[in-house]
Amino acid sequence: MSTATAESVGSGTKPSKDHKKPTAAALKGAIQLGIGYAVGNLSSKPDRDVLMQDFSVVESVFLPSEGSNLTPAHHYPDFRLKTYAPLAFRYFRELFGIKPDDYLYSICNEPLIELCNPGASSSWFYLTSDDEFIIKTVQHKEAEFLQKLLPGYYMNLNQNPRTLLPKFYGLYCIQCGGVTVRVVVMNNVLPRAIKMHYKYDLKGSSYKRRASRKERLKSSPTFKDLDFQEMHEGLHFDPDTYSALMKTLQRDCRVLESFKIMDYSLLLGIHISDRKPLSRESRCDSRRGQKVLYSTALESIQGNAKAPEPVADDDTLGGIPAKHKDENLLIFLGIIDILQSYRFIKKVEHSWKALVHDGDTVSVHRPSFYADRFLKFMGSTVFKKTHPLRGASSKRKRGSLYAGKSASQEFLSPQREERKEEKKAQSMDNLDGNMYSSSRQPDLLPRVSFKSTGDSEEYLENSEERRASSSTIALDDPLPSLSRSQSESELDVYLAATGFQSFQ
Repeated sequence: MSTATAESVGSGTKPSKDHKKPTAAALKGAIQLGIGYAVGNLSSKPDRDVLMQDFSVVESVFLPSEGSNLTPAHHYPDFRLKTYAPLAFRYFRELFGIKPDDYLYSICNEPLIELCNPGASSSWFYLTSDDEFIIKTVQHKEAEFLQKLLPGYYMNLNQNPRTLLPKFYGLYCIQCGGVTVRVVVMNNVLPRAIKMHYKYDLKGSSYKRRASRKERLKSSPTFKDLDFQEMHEGLHFDPDTYSALMKTLQRDCRVLESFKIMDYSLLLGIHISDRKPLSRESRCDSRRGQKVLYSTALESIQGNAKAPEPVADDDTLGGIPAKHKDENLLIFLGIIDILQSYRFIKKVEHSWKALVHDGDTVSVHRPSFYADRFLKFMGSTVFKKTHPLRGASSKRKRGSLYAGKSASQEFLSPQREERKEEKKAQSMDNLDGNMYSSSRQPDLLPRVSFKSTGDSEEYLENSEERRASSSTIALDDPLPSLSRSQSESELDVYLAATGFQSFQ
């Protein structure tokens, strides 16, 4: 086995006339065998902290079909395997709770499932049989960019393992029969166990953001931004879920902006819970005994909640509950295609598209503008916050405020009824001069109006007229205008008669 530097990323062998291009099945088998060998060989190396030079390491080994002292025999064509930053990726797998045996079992136990690619890239997608991992082919520049990204990616995952960004678990290169294939192992965003009634690839732009006619004819098409606006009026979440989702997206977009990354997408899967769910027999043991932490959509936005338990028989499979009109939904989502940096070629592409169309609507744009537009579209058009009914919320608030006062209310209710009866009787009888001898309510002061000059006099008169119907004691003959000294002396006389002392 040899070790190379980062400069050798993707440097493939030149095709020879004697080489026959391998079949798709042979390539899939070589990928599985190569990853299995790399992970098994890594287990012999002791655990240690990740160092800066570990991010640029590339290990290379040749695997002939007849085998060697270091490699097993196999029935695929001879191929060369390159493993990028093996120690760094081992740390990432450990961070997400992936054990080496589980990783090997997922990738190597059964044949990979080939998926169709709805995007504009020429990438191939393979899915492991247990639904845990996606293996995607990447171009030379994307593999090179990912390896340069690893130190910052390492720092971000240490700070926040709960993210909607792709989780990268390994980067490999297979050179077989003159063909060079680079693959990255990532988390699977959309589980097969639950039917996705709608799938969207959303960027927040509008230029050519509509699914093609060919894509629409597929059994499970992937729609785009303009399709979403026509087919949905937004997905509604409860306030806490909406806040957690948008905070996660904001944090992830700022990370991508700091790396000068743009042209990424939000992969969105919508399952309508009200429709007939899949039977358990058809679920193919998908996600049975979850191997990866923070891998579901709900876990990715839960902040600093405790580590999740395995979701063996959870019918939601970590989907985020939402509503659209009267339908109950489960939402699965993740940010994809982050290996596009705003390099010179992308700047030229944006400039050219801006000449023939509105520059702010095209998908290729500078990272800061792209992030702001992406967040605005997600937070206002795609995701919306449900507002509870005022009546229901006020009832809940009243219930919570007065729940502890039920005993006092029961004690005070007879007194309140007695006071109401007294008020009614006093208003009906219009007491004459008996106001100062009220023995039933010695603690109630009579309402005496004091005339003053200006607007305050009119305000007092008007307020007294409004209060007349609900006044505790009605007066037949209103008191004459009293000076300040007279009013104070008469008030003292009243307080003395009723057993109160004035405080001066």
